[in-house]
Amino acid sequence: MNSSDSFGTLPTGLADIAAAHPRVSATFWSTAENIEYAELHRAAESAAAALLARGVRRGEPVGILCPNAPEFIVSFFAITAAGAAATPLPLPAGIRRAAGYPQQLAAITAAAGMRTVLVSPAFAELVPLLDGVDVEFVDTATLSGPSADGPLPDHAAPGPDDLAVVQFTSGSTATPKGVRLTHRQVLSGLAAIREGIALDLDDQGGFWLPLFHDMGLFGTLSAILRGIPAHVWSPLAFVKDPARWLREFAASGTTITAMPNFGYEALLAAIPPEKVAEYDLSRWRIAFNGAEPISHAVVSAFTERFVPAGFAPSTMFGVYGMAEATLAVAFPPLGRAPIFEWVDRGGLADDFLAQPVSADEPGARAIAGVGGAVRGLRIRIVDPETVAPLPDGRVGEILIQGASVTDGYLAVDPAAVADRFIDGWLRTGDLGYLRGGELFVTGRCKDMITVRGVNHYAQDVEAAVTGVEGIYKRRCTAAVDPEGADVIALIAETELTGDDAAALAETIRKQVAAELGLAAVEVHLVAPRSIPRTSSGKLQRLAARDLIAQRQ
Repeated sequence: MNSSDSFGTLPTGLADIAAAHPRVSATFWSTAENIEYAELHRAAESAAAALLARGVRRGEPVGILCPNAPEFIVSFFAITAAGAAATPLPLPAGIRRAAGYPQQLAAITAAAGMRTVLVSPAFAELVPLLDGVDVEFVDTATLSGPSADGPLPDHAAPGPDDLAVVQFTSGSTATPKGVRLTHRQVLSGLAAIREGIALDLDDQGGFWLPLFHDMGLFGTLSAILRGIPAHVWSPLAFVKDPARWLREFAASGTTITAMPNFGYEALLAAIPPEKVAEYDLSRWRIAFNGAEPISHAVVSAFTERFVPAGFAPSTMFGVYGMAEATLAVAFPPLGRAPIFEWVDRGGLADDFLAQPVSADEPGARAIAGVGGAVRGLRIRIVDPETVAPLPDGRVGEILIQGASVTDGYLAVDPAAVADRFIDGWLRTGDLGYLRGGELFVTGRCKDMITVRGVNHYAQDVEAAVTGVEGIYKRRCTAAVDPEGADVIALIAETELTGDDAAALAETIRKQVAAELGLAAVEVHLVAPRSIPRTSSGKLQRLAARDLIAQRQ
């Protein structure tokens, strides 16, 4: 039986894997721990029995506050085996965001109506933040303790259409929304991933993204529920030393990983050409690139840099996905090198038309092709205002429908998310166009900025200046001016101060004017690591705008 098919449940899928591949394991490199799949199943059943004894109810969201460690995976499968809905909670993302973290947790637990949270002892100091919520620790004693006293009661076993996961989307803050996913939807999504990359028993999956993030969670589940080794690192391990991570990734024999575009950029910065020969990347088969705009410059540089290490250009796998679809929406064909279409930037923003141009033409912008809809999914491009379908080459909002797509959210104000569905289609909030069945994603609806009657994609403004010397690690973001002025606010991190900072701001303004013909730009310089980021590492444009509003 293939455990990732769209019938069955997550607990029955794990039981099948534990029986068929008992000694295959998940290895957690950052904590030097390992858990075999038979042991994972036993520990999850034992923890599920404890949850049932404490009165956990069918379908209720139960939180998980754990690092990338065995206790996260045990908690996830324990909650689903008890018939409840596993609800990963975000972890604090650095000191600068710590002040808002209690409010974020409180907002999520309120939106979910959460009564119970499973917490790793590593985060015991966070327990006081979970006011009014029952806390259960998941520790090494849980993992090595006695088995459940016989099988779990039949009444606890979830069905395919019961709620399995509530995934709070990255960037959730004051008004979070939790994506509701049933067992059927999750397993349909995992099946689409498995088929889309021909996931084989010879493969191994390796991930450093946080497990509370959809790409980290569903990527790891894809490996476990295929019965292949899973390798998990902490996000900090990658961020602190990308070169070491790549060395461990290569040494582990891992064939598949996933990260946003900035991860590949970090690897480029960490490993100069003269060091590439130290790595053997010949087993690397799939390098998912998603969760943020895919950069032509980064993809081209990465494939060129690492070819001598055995990295095939076709390994770079630009995709489109979201939590609402159990991650996978569009995949390119296997074995195809990345493709980009060069289109006129002005026509794209002002006329919502993707007019192909030559790459060296002024105003040309590269848009990554991310393939077609994965199995069981349909994609439609519509006018955002009228919701009328659009022909090839016309830019509109991306709508999706299919077996892996959520049918709703958990939110404090359900009316706030009611407009996300139209005639059974989910509005993604993303802009894109189709060309011969290939999807090209151009940006977010909310990130389109209109200044003096002209539309601009925020990422175009950012791309114009990220290479300017003095911007800290190329970190900058563009947004609507918080004061309501008819200008674009460009927020850039820098270590410079005084006259040097003033000179940098002027350079940024001139660069935007030269590249985009846009003079209406207000530059705001902030300290390194100030711009808020999502759990996947993306800079948050709206939160950055709020950041500078607070300073004014």
